Amino acid sequence: MIDVPARPYPYLLDPRHTALVVIDMQRDFIEKGGFGDSLGNDVARLEAIIPTVAGLIALFRKQSWLVIHTREAHRPDLSDCPPSKIRRGNPSLKIGEAGAMGRLLVRGEPGNQIVDDLAPIDGEIVIDKPGKGMFWATGLDGPLAERGITHLVFAGVTTEVCVQTSMREANDRGFECLLVEDATESYFAEFKAAAIEMIVAQGGIVGWVAPLGALEKAVAEAGAHV
Repeated sequence: MIDVPARPYPYLLDPRHTALVVIDMQRDFIEKGGFGDSLGNDVARLEAIIPTVAGLIALFRKQSWLVIHTREAHRPDLSDCPPSKIRRGNPSLKIGEAGAMGRLLVRGEPGNQIVDDLAPIDGEIVIDKPGKGMFWATGLDGPLAERGITHLVFAGVTTEVCVQTSMREANDRGFECLLVEDATESYFAEFKAAAIEMIVAQGGIVGWVAPLGALEKAVAEAGAHV
């Protein structure tokens, strides 16, 4: 086990049974002209974490640990997107409508792809999820069980919505969850701060939180390819 300094107390990472989950680092949320932008958000806040997320992915790839990428994505006919979700938020462009990078939050469209700097490589799992959480209607439980994964490290966007939802789903399934706090972001600084406090409250009711530097140091001290 690797002892990672974290809040609310050290996180014990099992290197043989750990996976990284990178939530929704897709163009629709991070770049101008995407869905996040259509809601009036400052996408630059999310774009700023790309280098840190890239460093976290590189750490896992160096150790040959599993990396999972998710995208919030709907079928082209929107049969997996409730009308209530399409209506909500009163955006300038709704889910399924054509934007600067194609139809918003639709599978296969340019805007629905993960940003180039974080693109998946062969052997990594890519999950298209129609909801906020990574387990709903994705079948992800199977691949995790097959690989004996018990520990999940989280990054991505947004902290208080898809990241926290996925962590709560994972927590309910018995996974030990760590959020890398500088590899996640929200359009609203106060929402990120509040979500992190919710995660670590009451002795880590949802999981643990630590910066990338603490994780990198702990892995290095444990030795390469532990």
